[in-house]
Amino acid sequence: MATPPLPMPMPAAETIAHTIQLAVAPVFLLAGLGQLLNLLATRLSRVVDRSRWIEERFSELDRSRAVWELRLLDRRMSIISWAITLCTVSAVAVCLVVGGLFLARLLGMGFGRSVAALFILAMILLVATLGLFLFEVHFANRSIRVRNDLLERDKL
Repeated sequence: MATPPLPMPMPAAETIAHTIQLAVAPVFLLAGLGQLLNLLATRLSRVVDRSRWIEERFSELDRSRAVWELRLLDRRMSIISWAITLCTVSAVAVCLVVGGLFLARLLGMGFGRSVAALFILAMILLVATLGLFLFEVHFANRSIRVRNDLLERDKL
């Protein structure tokens, strides 16, 4: 008769405490990613509100100006949506890093390369998110210029 496998010994409290310490930095990163997601969602909400406002008053507005602005707003929505997607995937990767740290420690398995690869992926996605955010902010600034004829500036 075969003997049943021995249960895996539970790591010492110090080992678990050390693992929690290692996981704290990624958790702070998750908090930052959450704030970034909140910022991006707010920007998307404002762009959607503006596009709805234009759509409701489309017949009252100058058609060429309204179409131009709607195209810009549509482009901004797309950029922000991609940034939200990348930021969310980055947050998922960070969660997997935290989980991987605990699994590696508790099971005594070597997930070191996998955890490192996930963390690198999370950072690459975060950099891409920030790049899209910066692009969207500059795109918004370029697109929301007040026309000179409305400013009634004195001509020099």
